Amino acid sequence: MYRNRTDAGEKLAAVVDAHDVVADIVLAIPRGGIPVGRIVADLLDVPLDIIVARKLGAPDNPELALGAVAADGSVWRNESLIQTLGVSEPYLEDTIARERETARAKAKRYRGERTPPELADTRVVIVDDGLATGATALACVRLAKAAGASRVVLAVPVASESGAERLMSEADEVICEMTPAYFSAVGQFYEDFGQVSDETVMAALDGRGR
Repeated sequence: MYRNRTDAGEKLAAVVDAHDVVADIVLAIPRGGIPVGRIVADLLDVPLDIIVARKLGAPDNPELALGAVAADGSVWRNESLIQTLGVSEPYLEDTIARERETARAKAKRYRGERTPPELADTRVVIVDDGLATGATALACVRLAKAAGASRVVLAVPVASESGAERLMSEADEVICEMTPAYFSAVGQFYEDFGQVSDETVMAALDGRGR
C-alpha cells in the first residue's frame, strides 16, 4: 500500500535505480503519472515531459478498456474483447474520434507553448501511477517507438499480472515495484488516490515540487 503518489514515486525510483536504467527523458502519463514521473526524472537527472493516450471505454462500462488511442492518432484495439462484448464498429469509430481529440487537447493544454520532445534515437522511460489493463500504457509505448525512440522502458509502481505481461511484449523493459496476485484497480493500492490537479501537473512539469 502506498500513502500517495509521492510515496509510490520514491519506491519506484529505488527500483529503477536498482535496474541501472539509463535514459535521456522521462515521459509521464497525465495526470496521475506526473507526480510519480517527476521523482523518477529527478533520480535519473533527465527532463520530464508528457505522453498522452486515452482508453476506449466499453459501452455501459467506461472503465473497461476496449483499447486506447494516442495523441498522435495511433490506435490499439483489444479485438478479442471487442468481439466478446459484441461492440459495434460505429460505436468504436465514434469513441476513437472523441478520445483522439481529447488526447490531443490534453497534450496541448499541459505542454503549452513548449514543442514536443524529439524522441528519435533517445532512451525513453514512460511512467504512470499504475497499470490495470495496460491499454493506455501500450498506446504510449507504441507512440514513443513510432517517434523513433531507440529504447522504451515502462516503469510503474504497481501493475496487474496480465497488464504487465501484455506490456512485456511491447516495451523493451517493464519495471514494476509490485504485481499483486489479486488486482481489481490501481486505486486499491493507494491510501490517497485523489485526482491530480492541473496546477500540480504544471508545477511538476516546470520542475517545481512533487
